[in-house]
Amino acid sequence: MVYPDGYEDNLITFTNAEGRYISALPFETEEIYYLIRMTAGEARQIVKDDDDFDSEGKLRGDFADEVEADDAEDEESEEYLDDNYDEAENVKDEPYEE
Repeated sequence: MVYPDGYEDNLITFTNAEGRYISALPFETEEIYYLIRMTAGEARQIVKDDDDFDSEGKLRGDFADEVEADDAEDEESEEYLDDNYDEAENVKDEPYEE
């Protein structure tokens, strides 16, 4: 996930097992889904302190262009893998065990 408009608007909230209200920023890779605990104030401060964002909290144009180019490269790689992956060869018939 890319956050060109900062992090605050992308925070999710939930109640943890102890009944406490938590806010977190989701961050996903192909292998795992992370939740980075942060408050709205922390999210604003990170953007304020980061030179990659402008004074309005938007990712600066030169960095946005780099992110878009990286995303396009990633999509091309994923398309290649999708086209060249034989799913039937990689499926296990074993039941799921914990």
